[in-house]
Amino acid sequence: MRRDELRLILEQVRAGELDIEEAASRIAAEPVSDLGFAHLDHHRELRKDLPEVVYCESKPVGTVGPIARNLAERSTGNIILTRASEEVFREVAEFLPEAEYHPLARLIVVRREERVPVGKVVVVSGGTADIPVAEEAALVAELSGNRVQRLFDVGVAGVHRLLSHMEVFHHANVVVVVAGMEGALASLVGGLVACPVVAVPTSVGYGASFGGLAALLTMLNSCAPGVAVVNIDNGFGAGYLAHLINQAAARERT
Repeated sequence: MRRDELRLILEQVRAGELDIEEAASRIAAEPVSDLGFAHLDHHRELRKDLPEVVYCESKPVGTVGPIARNLAERSTGNIILTRASEEVFREVAEFLPEAEYHPLARLIVVRREERVPVGKVVVVSGGTADIPVAEEAALVAELSGNRVQRLFDVGVAGVHRLLSHMEVFHHANVVVVVAGMEGALASLVGGLVACPVVAVPTSVGYGASFGGLAALLTMLNSCAPGVAVVNIDNGFGAGYLAHLINQAAARERT
C-alpha cells in the first residue's frame, strides 16, 4: 500500500463513500505475504516511500522469482532487486517479462511508475573499478525520483580531475562518494562542498586494503564535517540515504 492509496481511502471515509469497517479491512488486508520461505512487508512502501527491496545474493535458487511476482501483484511502485546475477534475472523474467537487468550494477528493476525527478544528487567514484557500486547508488536514487548526475573516475591519485569539474556540485543537495583503496576521496569532497556527503567504501584494492576495511576506517575517521558512512560496497544503502536527504531538501525549497 502507498500513501496516495491510503489517502484515497481516508478521503472516501470523510466523504461518506466508504464506511469505517470497510476502510479498516482494506488497510489491514495486505501488510504481509507469507510465502512459506519469506514474509514480505507490503506496508514498507507506506512507511518508507519505497517498496520492499530484495537482496538476491545467497538466496536459494527458485525463491527470488516468486518474491518478485508477489511484490508486483501487491505494489504499484518500482521494484528493485539488488546483487542479482544473470541467472537470477532469468528466473525473475519468467515471472515478470518486463523486468530490466543492469549488469554493471547487478540490479534488476521492474518499472511500475516514472517519477518526476527533483533536487540534485551527485554520485562520484574514485576509479573505474568503483563504478559498479556507484552505479547501484545512482540507479536506486533515480528510481526513487531524484535527479542524479554522475562523475566517475576522479580519485585522489589525480585530484585535478575532480577540481576541473567543481561545477557539477552546484545546487547539489547531497553527494555520494564511492571509493576503494585508501578511501580518501570522501574527505576531499567533504571539504569542498556545503551539502552532506554519503561515503561508500568499496572492496577494491590490494591486500592491505583488507577488502574495503581500510577505506571504511579512513571514511569513518574523516576530518571533513558532514560526511556519513555506509557499509562496504553498499551502493543501495547510499542511494536510498541520498534519496531521503535530497527529497527533504527539495520539499523545503518548494
